[in-house]
Amino acid sequence: MAKSRKKRQEKASPLIPVMLVLLILIVVTVMDSFGHNPMDWLERKIYGGSSGCDDDLQVHFIDVGQGDCIYITADGVNMLIDSGEVGRDDDVISYLNSLGVKKLDYVVATHPHSDHMGCMSNIIDTYNIGTVIMPHLDDSDIPTTKYFEQFLDSCEAKRLAVSEAYLGQIIEIGDARAEIIAPCSSSYSGANNYSVGIFLTHGRNSFIFTGDAEELSEKEMLENGRLGHVRVYKAGHHGSDTSSSEAFLEAISPEYAVISCGAGNSYGHPDNSTLKKLKKYTKEIYRTDLNGSIVFESDGLNLQIHTERKSK
Repeated sequence: MAKSRKKRQEKASPLIPVMLVLLILIVVTVMDSFGHNPMDWLERKIYGGSSGCDDDLQVHFIDVGQGDCIYITADGVNMLIDSGEVGRDDDVISYLNSLGVKKLDYVVATHPHSDHMGCMSNIIDTYNIGTVIMPHLDDSDIPTTKYFEQFLDSCEAKRLAVSEAYLGQIIEIGDARAEIIAPCSSSYSGANNYSVGIFLTHGRNSFIFTGDAEELSEKEMLENGRLGHVRVYKAGHHGSDTSSSEAFLEAISPEYAVISCGAGNSYGHPDNSTLKKLKKYTKEIYRTDLNGSIVFESDGLNLQIHTERKSK
């Protein structure tokens, strides 16, 4: 009897892998019919490859003309990096209101130039604000401009302490993790290299934002060992030739690039030399002057990109 039972088992065993294959095919077909990526599902459930993200992340590169404004949100936590030029507050507020934003948990002013924080005071006046972050500035580099004074007045009126960015600071945005990677020094000649740099990770997706950081700051970031491959690079200084150095791009080897600049701007941004360097790594280059506002959605594994308009 034992021998007979053993033979039956040996004959039945080849059916097991066949049935497993059939089961997987059925699951793949069902998942695909409901609009899910079956390979991602299989990677998560069968092979154990999970993004570790329960919440989706959105990164909005808001078109503010010749300036920077980036809105990041996940699991109800909101961050705004820069606000754009003086007079662009209506555009930014209208955009944020259309998304139902009531509170900005983190507001980052990368550096005190008007195309990055010109209308920051009106943003602070309009929303509930959590934490305001700026780089440390030498006394000689603190602006005396009207927009900067208004920014300080708005913070004071709401009893908001302005926190200085520090290297290695971690900010949790839902399942996403934002690490401050610049500035690396305490003193620079000129405001651009003071720019707060942020490395954002969400599962297997990553973004880097460097404000107007120029080649010196990029070199310091490289030497600090905090850089690695990123999927999305917000090109430094609006695509200027003072940023996006060869060594920096080689270290991050971006799959996508976003350039925030105004149509027909007088600075010639983005510079042709920068576009040429970026194209060594990616053909996926988005520009606010051509595409309007640009949104990246991450589920921790995949990225979806939406643009206000298509490039001509």
